Amino acid sequence: MLAALLSFVVTATLIVLLPGPDTLVVLRGVVRGGRPEALRTAAGIVCGLMAWVTAAVLGLSALLQASETGYEILKIVGACYLVWMGISSVRALLRAAPDLAAAHRDVPPAGRKAGLLFSGFTAGLLTNILNPKIGILFISLLPGFVPDGYAMGWTTLGLGAIYIALTAAYFTVLVGAAGRIAGWLQSARIRRRVEAIGGVALIGLGVRLALEG
Repeated sequence: MLAALLSFVVTATLIVLLPGPDTLVVLRGVVRGGRPEALRTAAGIVCGLMAWVTAAVLGLSALLQASETGYEILKIVGACYLVWMGISSVRALLRAAPDLAAAHRDVPPAGRKAGLLFSGFTAGLLTNILNPKIGILFISLLPGFVPDGYAMGWTTLGLGAIYIALTAAYFTVLVGAAGRIAGWLQSARIRRRVEAIGGVALIGLGVRLALEG
């Protein structure tokens, strides 16, 4: 069991460190609202992972893997969400005044409510939960590290908890490191450029997700 755990931790750590939509959305949170926004985004991602681990334990991810139609639907919805989030970032920048803080104060309440779908906890949760590859990853990865003679369900749940803990630790370090450049990001010009790049990257990730088999 110890050997299986060590092998899993090494494998999971390498997977967690790979850059993807989750990392980009957290960095986007740093740009938009600093460390608090990024932490809320990371919390949403962790909750999404909890849902996927639960699905893997219950066998729902296996059904998703077996259903090509269900997989494609979830993939397209997730891709559309990433693309729309990227487009929203770019459009907001095109309409923004030079003083982003003043522009934010001038946004009417209805506009702020609409933006909740693309920021903070909700953005992290939806980015993660609408990515079917995570469900397939868990149903493919976790059972492979369950040693013979151990209960599949409980052991899979434990491995999933380790994966979530590694992810949470990674985002904590990432947000902490990104928070150090928060002062640099206070420049309206720099923030617009960084968010523009992030918006284009989100669109690219969405298109890539939609086109991948």
